[in-house]
Amino acid sequence: MTFDQPLVLVLAVLLTGGAVAAYTIVQKRRSAALAAAGFGGLAGGGLRRHLPYALFLAALPILLTGLARPQAEVSVPRVSGTVLLAFDISNSMKATDVQPSRLAAAQAAAKGFVEKQPDSVDIGVIIFGDQALLTQAPSDDRAATTAAIDRAGANGGTSLGRAILVALGTISGKQVTLPEEGQQPQSLGYFPEATVVVFSDGQETGGPDVALAAELAAASGVRVQTVGVGTERGSTVEVDGFRLATALDAGLLTSVAQITGGQYHEATDAQGLAATTDAIDLRLTMKKEPLELTAPFAGAALLLLTLGGLLGTRWHGRIV
Repeated sequence: MTFDQPLVLVLAVLLTGGAVAAYTIVQKRRSAALAAAGFGGLAGGGLRRHLPYALFLAALPILLTGLARPQAEVSVPRVSGTVLLAFDISNSMKATDVQPSRLAAAQAAAKGFVEKQPDSVDIGVIIFGDQALLTQAPSDDRAATTAAIDRAGANGGTSLGRAILVALGTISGKQVTLPEEGQQPQSLGYFPEATVVVFSDGQETGGPDVALAAELAAASGVRVQTVGVGTERGSTVEVDGFRLATALDAGLLTSVAQITGGQYHEATDAQGLAATTDAIDLRLTMKKEPLELTAPFAGAALLLLTLGGLLGTRWHGRIV
């Protein structure tokens, strides 16, 4: 416990000590006067005489301690940290089995998610196809984040592994690669306050091993939450004059989430996709915040004063 006005504590000690000393002197003089008048048997007075005064004297240091503005540090849970939104921009995200398209629906859902986050959450944007690119560094600038989401356009293949590695590099501030066979994984540090949210149909076409990238994220304390965009019945997209079939691969997205301790979320239409973002579980961190305790001290002092006044009135017909 700390005090904003510590000098008041010195005053509390001096006044309380002085009040106790004064009360003791007054009672001794009263006892002496009663003894001299032949009423020595009335000198003590017992509990009824002294208890109201004792309550008043006990209230004094408590009240003065409250005036010193005591504060205690308490741990307050809050949603905070870093969130990276990773968007699959491969050709398959042009599919219209989720209207108006998989990518457009994912962008709309992500913007709704961004709007609901408190300022204590820094949000960044990654787009990934065959390669992955950080297009907005994590910040509390919601306008910049929304603009980065809107700029995403579909083209190329899908490498979820690269998206995870770029996300880990952004979080750790290091260049992140997967270890060669027989080598130890890279040590990035531990970032339990960081979350990666992936919007994808899970149609992986190549790149770094997704499971190994997820394991590296798990070792770094980073959870990957995956949002499945698409349907199992699938659709077709036109690429370079050819029509290609594409469907949601929920298995891969579920596996990535489970490895990192995250969750897989799925919706079959744009409305359901927007609703899934409400279920994305961000980290609760504990922040130390000062809590002023003046009111509890003042309340305790008031209670003692009231009790002393009531006893004095009941036993002596007046507030002593």
